[in-house]
Amino acid sequence: MKRLFSIDLKDYNPNSEKYYRPSVRGIIFDENGNIAMIYSQKDHYYKFPGGGVEDGESRLEALAREIKEETGLTLIPKSVQEFGEVLKIQRGDECGQDVIHIQQNYYYICAVEDEIGAQELEEDEKESDFVLKYAPIDEAIAVNAAFDSDNAFKKQIADREKRVLEIIRGTPDR
Repeated sequence: MKRLFSIDLKDYNPNSEKYYRPSVRGIIFDENGNIAMIYSQKDHYYKFPGGGVEDGESRLEALAREIKEETGLTLIPKSVQEFGEVLKIQRGDECGQDVIHIQQNYYYICAVEDEIGAQELEEDEKESDFVLKYAPIDEAIAVNAAFDSDNAFKKQIADREKRVLEIIRGTPDR
């Protein structure tokens, strides 16, 4: 999969052990060209539906599971097309030890069935008050560009997703 861009915080000891965490993200458009995003009603930023790939799970299985959990939508597996990868490298704290956290974020263009079921959010997602929202791409970019928070993790997510949205917007024949 082609690399869209990399984020390297260079806040780690280069001699530390490496911890790899692949994740998947769905790029879903509706019939009006709006993009399906997870919107934090508490913090006011957008993110793509998706999350970590569990042990023993394929990326496609993880994508279907994460889209279902975060949006209530059902992925159409044969619609899935690779879009690109964002690599993020930073200091991590896994099991109490400093590590180099390497997160590969794999983005896929995909379609979903029309019916919307219930979300199955994790506790931190409930705290952020995440909801599915089909947004015009320019709105999602503007909201994430204006997002400011003391929470560095949320700022990094908003910025990463803004950058991917800008790439999508610049892609002909999406």
